[in-house]
Amino acid sequence: MTDKNLVLVVDDDPDLVESVAMKLESENFRVAKAYDGVEAMDQIKKERPALIILDVMMPRKTGYQLCEELKKSEETKGIVILLLTAVAEAVTSTNYTHWEGKSTLADDYIPKPVDLAKLMEIVRDYLS
Repeated sequence: MTDKNLVLVVDDDPDLVESVAMKLESENFRVAKAYDGVEAMDQIKKERPALIILDVMMPRKTGYQLCEELKKSEETKGIVILLLTAVAEAVTSTNYTHWEGKSTLADDYIPKPVDLAKLMEIVRDYLS
């Protein structure tokens, strides 16, 4: 069952995870954390978040891969997924493409570096 107040923050940058988590907690959201796509899937199986803030470029399983898995599953397709992406600026130097970003089933995209005020606005809009 989905916890309407739980947000899962997934990024391989611990500092980003902590800063986003602190901001969410200051706005009375419960926060779960994961540092790659495999760890995120384990968290989701334990406790179903209402929303996932998901980085694209991560080891073991990318944000694109996790997003696709979640959105194609009957059990998890209702979870809101916000993709964090710095890919737009780095697309020429990475294996990630705009096509992958546009073809995912993510609910929204947030550019890096993250504007925490804007991110909280988006989270509140989706969870209200």
